[in-house]
Amino acid sequence: MKSSIRDNAEGKMHQVSGKIKEVAGQVVGNRDLEAKGKNENLDGKVQEKMGEIKEAVGR
Repeated sequence: MKSSIRDNAEGKMHQVSGKIKEVAGQVVGNRDLEAKGKNENLDGKVQEKMGEIKEAVGR
């Protein structure tokens, strides 16, 4: 599997996982879990963009 495709897939996975943690943290009032979810969501977006850049460059 090309690294750009893998980065896109893993980025999406981290975004979904992060969003779930973020919402769960909001529901139960756990600010740490909410913050971890936001961070993981952001990391996923960055990883997905890296995959898009690699694909555009042709790596």
